[in-house]
Amino acid sequence: MSILFHHVSVPRPPGPESASAARHFYIDLIGLKEVPVPDALRQLDLVWFGVGDGELHLYAEPSSAGHGRHFCLRVIDQAEVRARLSAAGVTCTDTIAIPGRPRFFCTDPFGNSIEITTIQSSN
Repeated sequence: MSILFHHVSVPRPPGPESASAARHFYIDLIGLKEVPVPDALRQLDLVWFGVGDGELHLYAEPSSAGHGRHFCLRVIDQAEVRARLSAAGVTCTDTIAIPGRPRFFCTDPFGNSIEITTIQSSN
């Protein structure tokens, strides 16, 4: 049996300003592509992005608190993504090194923690 993630949902503040900030961060800085929200959900304040075969959903929530929760994006070259984020003023922080998996953490404009990694080996 194969089990795969379909999507991850994380909060953002309600409104068009945070939707624009989400698009800038996830499209312009991370490199994702926006995917359409289904018509049945169009009335909700959602922004969706494609991530490989899965999706990242940002939903509107007035406030959230969740220490330690994060999602991880596997990219071809984490150093290149880090440089782009840093150039845009996003703080990137190192964490405990994992051999064969260079990685760092950053936060999106809404405080969601994101791990960015490249898998070089399966150690």
